[in-house]
Amino acid sequence: MDDSRYKRLRDADHRHLWHPFTQMRSWMADDEPLIVERGEGNWLIDVNGRRYLDGVSSLWCNVHGHRKAALDAALETQLGKVAHSTMLGMANVPAIELARELVAIAPPGLTRVFYSDSGAEAVEVALRIAAQYWQLRGAPRRTRFLALTESYHGDTVGSVSLGYSEMFHRHVKPLLFPVLKAEPPHLFRFQRGMEADAAQAAAIAAARDLIAANRDELAALIVEPMMQGAAGMWNHSADYLRAVTQLAREAGALVIFDEVAVGFGRTGKMFACQHAALSPDLMCLGKGITGGYLPLAATLASEAIFEAFLGEPHEYRAFYYGHTYTGNPLAAAAALANLGIFRDERVIDRVQPLIAQMREGLAQRFGAHPRVADLRQAGLMVGIEVMADPKSRTAYPSQALTGARIARAARSRGVAIRPLGDVIVLMPPLSITPDELDLLLSTTREALEEVTAG
Repeated sequence: MDDSRYKRLRDADHRHLWHPFTQMRSWMADDEPLIVERGEGNWLIDVNGRRYLDGVSSLWCNVHGHRKAALDAALETQLGKVAHSTMLGMANVPAIELARELVAIAPPGLTRVFYSDSGAEAVEVALRIAAQYWQLRGAPRRTRFLALTESYHGDTVGSVSLGYSEMFHRHVKPLLFPVLKAEPPHLFRFQRGMEADAAQAAAIAAARDLIAANRDELAALIVEPMMQGAAGMWNHSADYLRAVTQLAREAGALVIFDEVAVGFGRTGKMFACQHAALSPDLMCLGKGITGGYLPLAATLASEAIFEAFLGEPHEYRAFYYGHTYTGNPLAAAAALANLGIFRDERVIDRVQPLIAQMREGLAQRFGAHPRVADLRQAGLMVGIEVMADPKSRTAYPSQALTGARIARAARSRGVAIRPLGDVIVLMPPLSITPDELDLLLSTTREALEEVTAG
């Protein structure tokens, strides 16, 4: 251990960096921040050589572990060719090949790929495409979007409008446009105490009424299929997803599936919408698209949507949107290798026993815990809601920072997790081993016990 090096890095961090989603006063008061230097498999290693199981996939994006040989090799090969070239007025080989591969594995009907740099931008692209589509189609009244309550779709102004959070976004509220919000089954079940079937029926009925009242102005429905991630890991059934999708389509609206967090095997299917055998009009991808190696995102569209933008130059029907690094060859090469790993290593088949192990482990370790109010799972995406009194739905005071303290206690035991408030999130890489998964669950239970005892 080189304590002087650690202190230099810590002091430079505290002096110069501004971390995302972080109260910097608290961060700068921390004398022992975790500073990662390298990774091996499903583990992160800090500058002092301490190892931490990556329990949230480095913010939900790492898929096959760190230093995956096939991904490293793909980047090395591409670096020997070109690291970046623009897609404005020209094309590049990896971006073309990746688009072909994405269309081949995507839900039927999605034929066009528009690249961007992050999941939020993929959603922003989908919003802009949907809005312009209806203008080009001669339906100027269709300008409204419908999202689920507490949904989170990113931090650009458009995506924040869709997924507004009072805690995160109240200071930019004057910049946002109004969005219709349908209450998902979780609110009826967990917060209103209804049985699961009744909660789902109530949620569908509420969506039906909302869509009916706005059917002529509705541009698109946008949903995170099967699991609302940053809402607190709120899951819903395939039947609910099918129902709200059908209601939107009956109203003539487009359907956008935000698969940024739930795509690439996280829920046990390549894409979460496949649990419901649904194809959207637009689908947003990010996070795991490169295996967690480089920033890249994509918005997939149907041919019918694409064709609405075709015309002569003087008609100005083109989609005037893009970024400097759109379709970056280096990121696209990593994404191609990522898809190859999914195919060659049969990743989706391999994670099924892990999903069952997660389900059983959650029930055994947390099902009867007196401070656990709810367990929510979709594949290897898990939310463990912790409350002072689950029976009366009494939360811990926000200033108690219960979730953060549980994460800190887990870190002291060599497991890195990050909560959403007092919802403990477990979302390991798909490459996690059974022994590592057992360690993740047992350590989280120990940390919960330490923080909530008494």
